[in-house]
Amino acid sequence: MKFRYLPTTDQDKREMLQVLGVQSIDELFSDIPEGVRFNRELNISQALSEPELISYMQNLAKKNANFSTHTSFLGAGVYQHYAPSVVNHMLLRGEFFTAYTPYQPEISQGELQAIFEFQTMVCELTGMEVANSSMYDGATSLAEAAMMAAGHTGKSRVVISSTVHPEARQVLKTYAYGQGVSLQEVGYTKEGVTDLAALEAAIDEQTGAVVVQYPNFFGSVEDLRAIEQIVHSKGALLIVSANPLALGILEAPGRLGADIVTGDMQPFGIPTSFGGPHCGYFATTTKLMRKMPGRIVGQTKDENGKRGFVLTLQAREQHIRREKATSNICSNQALLALAASITMSSLGKQGVQEMALMNVQKAHYAKQALTQTPGVESVFESPFFNEFVIKLNKPVAEVNRALLKAGIIGGYDLGQHDPELAGHMLVAVTELRTKQEIDQLAQELEAIARA
Repeated sequence: MKFRYLPTTDQDKREMLQVLGVQSIDELFSDIPEGVRFNRELNISQALSEPELISYMQNLAKKNANFSTHTSFLGAGVYQHYAPSVVNHMLLRGEFFTAYTPYQPEISQGELQAIFEFQTMVCELTGMEVANSSMYDGATSLAEAAMMAAGHTGKSRVVISSTVHPEARQVLKTYAYGQGVSLQEVGYTKEGVTDLAALEAAIDEQTGAVVVQYPNFFGSVEDLRAIEQIVHSKGALLIVSANPLALGILEAPGRLGADIVTGDMQPFGIPTSFGGPHCGYFATTTKLMRKMPGRIVGQTKDENGKRGFVLTLQAREQHIRREKATSNICSNQALLALAASITMSSLGKQGVQEMALMNVQKAHYAKQALTQTPGVESVFESPFFNEFVIKLNKPVAEVNRALLKAGIIGGYDLGQHDPELAGHMLVAVTELRTKQEIDQLAQELEAIARA
């Protein structure tokens, strides 16, 4: 039997206090000095009945802009992509939806095989030799990669391009502080890609890794081949954070010399959901396999020669001696990794390529249409995937408010993270956007510019 809500009555409270041997709830906190207790009244409204609360929450929800009522050009790491209807039909089956971590292979073969297939697909996309069973999200995966590289090389310095997502840089900064790793950012050129001369100058003998994004935060495609030559000539490891959908048409980072490739699988079957939960991926070389955080599912055979799957190479402190652990990451995102796997399987290799190509074609059409609009300027002219930067003649926040009234969710305000980019908008165009919707955005921007 399921209960929606189990209230704690006054009688329940009295019985619990009696068992504890105290007269009041305040007496429970008597050991805490008076001066550090929170004694003032909380500024919260009166309790609502259940019907009142449901009505209140529904009215709040109506204030949200959503994809059924608005056309979205917002990306910056979270995108509206096509997800085959079969994804939820399989994902929400009880066997997967309620599955626990598959420690017991004899009763978890389906879950283990699903994870194994995910690992295989990640390796095919990235061109790497081994991938783990997934991470929490792209940002934590990137931070874990940097810490692994620092630990492996014994060098406590990481160089990161400022074209990496600013939120990912913040996560890495938090990780690095706890691990005693120093960070140095290098800037970008007028083309919106990493400044290679500055990158080369920033790498010294204490640099364990260099981190870049592919395509980068501005949507521009970095020259990984040139970056790899600089990084490896200095004895550091190359970490690439890559959009997995873009890898449908871009050269795989592994084939361009990357040592570690990370990213977020959100473009494949994972809804935006107000920013999470997501599913990070982590792929590397066989040489670094035993330093990789998280879990790896391996394929084996039982005593009868039948194919089977097991968890293996879990390099964290729960399973091995603490001093040998490379990470304390405690779980994977098996359900969302399964969503990504179902999506990739449904699309197939050709489908992934076609979907990626549609992103490129529609984004390039959008840039051409928007930059011909009065009040809109092109910023970077480097090759890009499905995002690009434009400069507006009015504050981005003001423009986005006007667009919202017209049923459009505008692009990302880059001035939020960099004052020098005030008035700059990052526009995302996926395969779901139509020519009519793109043309409408151009028309609205023109009307706003002239207002």
